[in-house]
Amino acid sequence: MHRIARSIVISAMILAAAPFHASAADLVVSAAASLSNAFAEIGKAYEVKHPGDKIVLNFAASDVLLKQIEQGAPADVFASADEATMDRAAQSNLVDTLTRKDFAGNTLVLIVGLSAKSPNSLNDLSAADYPHIAIGNPDSVPAGRYAKEALTSADGWEKLQSQIVPTQNVRQALDYVARDEAQAGFVYATDAQTQKDKVRVAMTVPTSTQVRYPIAVTRASKQVDLAKGFVDYVESADGRAILSRYGFSAP
Repeated sequence: MHRIARSIVISAMILAAAPFHASAADLVVSAAASLSNAFAEIGKAYEVKHPGDKIVLNFAASDVLLKQIEQGAPADVFASADEATMDRAAQSNLVDTLTRKDFAGNTLVLIVGLSAKSPNSLNDLSAADYPHIAIGNPDSVPAGRYAKEALTSADGWEKLQSQIVPTQNVRQALDYVARDEAQAGFVYATDAQTQKDKVRVAMTVPTSTQVRYPIAVTRASKQVDLAKGFVDYVESADGRAILSRYGFSAP
């Protein structure tokens, strides 16, 4: 447990001490951590179709990205893992709402290690088999908010407080389970797919709000046309095909 807590502190210190930087010529795309693999491929595919344009990808929890944008970090495009975070960006006039689009959907799942026991329901997580349960910090991670909502509905959130290990983003929750540092974790189905040799999906977790990913051009962008072009590419047949390969559904 101490090792897990220590890594969370280190991650927070690195984030605070090393703000994101990019050169003025780069098109910076700040995207939710769960989009890492898909957007890495989309960025490369976009560059092939647009020689001379360079996509710089900045991945973190959606709320962390919003905070970076609020504090003036460079970002031309913002893609969040939930509508609520993008709503806050719009309310603060940090994105051009005319460019906002929902481009993908996802599903929240509960994962365990390959050899671990699968719970039959969320209430089973209170058993001794699951001393550590990795969940994105609900204060900053959309997947964590979805997980908290589901556990609260199952009357389990308060009961599991001594077992919950808050993480900086959804990929950190995935890594803890993949490394057997947590016995269960809440991630998106697309995240679980990236580590299917180390984790398995124990159950799909119902959410009252559908998991949708919005994208928009930021107000601070000095390369608006290029930023709009990238957003359009994500929405194109090529972009959707890449997203589909990584398990994302249509919004």
